[in-house]
Amino acid sequence: MGTIGSVLLAILILLAMITVHEFGHYVAGKIFRFKINEFAIGFGPAVFKHKKKNGELISVRCLPLGGYCAFEGEDSDEAHPDAFNNKKPWQRIIVLLAGAFMNYVLALLLIVVSFFACGQLLLMTYTEPSDVAVYNEYSLHDRDVILSCEGKDIYLTSDLMDALEGKKQGDLVTFVVSREENGGRSEREVQVMLRADASFDDVTDTAALWNALGIERQYSEDGQSFTYRIYSASYKGFGFFETIGRSFTYSFRIGGTIFKVLGQLLTGDLGLSAFGGPVSTIKLTSQIASRSLQQFLEISAYIGVNLAVFNLLPIPALDGSKVVFTAIEWVRGKPINRKAEAIIHAVGFVLLLGFAVLVDVLQLF
Repeated sequence: MGTIGSVLLAILILLAMITVHEFGHYVAGKIFRFKINEFAIGFGPAVFKHKKKNGELISVRCLPLGGYCAFEGEDSDEAHPDAFNNKKPWQRIIVLLAGAFMNYVLALLLIVVSFFACGQLLLMTYTEPSDVAVYNEYSLHDRDVILSCEGKDIYLTSDLMDALEGKKQGDLVTFVVSREENGGRSEREVQVMLRADASFDDVTDTAALWNALGIERQYSEDGQSFTYRIYSASYKGFGFFETIGRSFTYSFRIGGTIFKVLGQLLTGDLGLSAFGGPVSTIKLTSQIASRSLQQFLEISAYIGVNLAVFNLLPIPALDGSKVVFTAIEWVRGKPINRKAEAIIHAVGFVLLLGFAVLVDVLQLF
């Protein structure tokens, strides 16, 4: 029952984010008086329908992994004056961007609540003793919480990799940590000597990072495998305005990681096996969200930022691609053939579904 509950919680998070996204389109459409045919939560056969006096249909459908806001005449030229493609291009662009905007606003709100209520999740280290005395002298201590590295605030593991990239074994690196001392915690600047080169193949190459910092290894009972002893720790050592600022920065860092991952996919540095489709996303979300309130808020915000950024990419079928087509129409003074555009988006949708299935299948091998 615990597993089922965790999966249902993950599905609820995804459904909430998608519903908020579509509600953004809906609200913007209402502001500019677009004709809306249906606002649906979920896909498939309807389990609930309500038709408003203005003809709009509000529905809840049985498959809880999607939703849509259906505007009149989205893929064709309709005679109705309030049809989607009869509205001014700048109004359509705002409506298209509103979904991602709502996702980001909700994600930012969740981050702010998480930071104030629980603290910011930062990396807590445990260090492995070395046979080389100088490494032990210039080393992180057990239960150090990493605040910054080389003058750069650390929010994500990828931030730490960026700060250390290219440094060599034996280099001294400046950290600011929160260290346990005299029954409390205090911030202090420390020098750490790298125990290996900080050269990373891609954003998933965390083993090279932990080896460079001398993070302790925990071996399995048979001694055949190990994990690195590093944890996420709640840290509430920031003031009100700094917490607000860090909330914004954290949301931007999450978005930046998405672009970094996509860039490494395009260059071949990162394989498809590093990605996950709907099944993998639900599995991972269920594991994280059920741990604590803070983890629930964190993963919900992470999904919200991911959904916002991904939808703005200029990939056919996504909002970003539709914005590009609308902007071209705005500049040209006339649209690209509506049927051709509809075909492009349909093909893009099929390819996206295929990609989602493919990356989930790759997770099995």
